[in-house]
Amino acid sequence: MTEGRAGTSGIRVVVVGATGNVGTSVVAALSQDPAVGSVLGLARRLPDWRAPKIEWARADITKDDLLTLFRGADVVIHLAWLFQPTHDPVTTWRVNVHGSIRVFEAAAWAQVPALVHASSVGAYSPGPKDQPVDETWPTHGWPTAGYTREKAYLERVLDTFESAHPDTRVVRLRPGFIFKRESASEQRRLFAGPLLPNRLVRSSTVPIVPNLPGLRFQAMHTADVAEAYRLAALRPVRGAFNLAAEPVVDPELLADILHARPVRVPTPVLRAAVAAAWHLHLLPASPQLLDAVLRLPIMDTTRARTELGWSPQHSAREAIEEFLHGLQEKAGLPTPPLLPDARGGRVRELVTGVGKRP
Repeated sequence: MTEGRAGTSGIRVVVVGATGNVGTSVVAALSQDPAVGSVLGLARRLPDWRAPKIEWARADITKDDLLTLFRGADVVIHLAWLFQPTHDPVTTWRVNVHGSIRVFEAAAWAQVPALVHASSVGAYSPGPKDQPVDETWPTHGWPTAGYTREKAYLERVLDTFESAHPDTRVVRLRPGFIFKRESASEQRRLFAGPLLPNRLVRSSTVPIVPNLPGLRFQAMHTADVAEAYRLAALRPVRGAFNLAAEPVVDPELLADILHARPVRVPTPVLRAAVAAAWHLHLLPASPQLLDAVLRLPIMDTTRARTELGWSPQHSAREAIEEFLHGLQEKAGLPTPPLLPDARGGRVRELVTGVGKRP
């Protein structure tokens, strides 16, 4: 067993944004590894949830002292991300971009040997749906969607960071869509909003699935993503790694899962409906995010499998089916992001303006 920089048995890992969909699974994966001595989980709101080797600290990456929290760490894993409010891109930019830059700078000042960053397939420029691209595909995102714009911008920030800090081992993980049972309620709030009844999304109650040109994407189980973060923290790898499970998700697969029928729908018609619902604060997901999803490339995961030693244990179908079961059961965890019922419930979601406030 290795010695951490702080003198503890095993390495010390700091997980920034440890209470959400990915963070809870990363903490669980790290806590079960004998090479990990301790895990410090950072979040704006402290959870009631616990795991072995974990200690918690409250931290807002936009303003709090991160240097003190990072001192003595062997690895910093940066997962913190604000998906909403989509109607206030200044707020998401301040948290996601400026906050991330503060995380990177604090890691450098604290002389943390390794930084693992949560990038995304959303960082990639539009690409092919019939031929997978590797990690050399351009990462300029889709400019009109806040999520993809911010993920792409941070790729450029990390380019500069790596040049300025060559001794820091920097890893960028670029996963597809990430699902698990316990994240269902949170993801419903973030992307579908209060008007979607949980029990509606099940076989026999969804008659059709829109068959849109370009609707092909990759998905995976959160536990498999967490395993990639564990490997990236412990193994001497650098650079970017695509993460996704088979098969590629398309309208036919979604229709089969839901026992529904794929129906061709013109993209402008569906986009107009999404835009209207978003402008009326009935839907948190913006029409620009739909535009980005329809342009995402299909990723080649060869490098993750060969150099990182990673392979998913769940299929994309299994991840989606588990998520749908979690949605029907109002699944969650006792952390602020993953609570089955957020404070104030669906009424508060509506009165505060869907997609308007975090």
